[in-house]
Amino acid sequence: MDLLMAGLVGLMTGVAAWLMMSGNLMRFLIGFGLLGNAVNLAIFEAGRLSYGAPPLIADGAKAPVGEVANALPQALILTAIVIGFGLLAFTLVLIYRFYGAFGTIEVDDVDLAEPRD
Repeated sequence: MDLLMAGLVGLMTGVAAWLMMSGNLMRFLIGFGLLGNAVNLAIFEAGRLSYGAPPLIADGAKAPVGEVANALPQALILTAIVIGFGLLAFTLVLIYRFYGAFGTIEVDDVDLAEPRD
C-alpha cells in the first residue's frame, strides 16, 4: 500500500508541475491545488495508516496504552486544507484582477507596457 501511495503522490506532483508550467493562470491554479493535495497525501502516508484506538490517555496514566492512531498528521493536514483553501481563493481573485487589467490569462500574451486599467 505504501508503494501505491508513493506512486500516486509522485503522479500527482508530476501532473501539478506540468500544469503549473503551462503558462495559463487557471491551469496554474489547478496545478497548485493538486500539488497541495499531493503534499497532504504524502504527510498522511508518512503518519503511518493504522486502525489503532484514538490517542486518549486514561486518568492517572502518563501515556496511552496499546496501539493508538497518530493524531499529529491528521491535525497538520486539517490545518493545511484550511490554509490551502484560503490561498486558492486569494489566488483566484488575483487571476480575476489580472484578467480585468490585461484581458487575458495567458502569461505569454501580456503586454506590460499597456494595461487596460
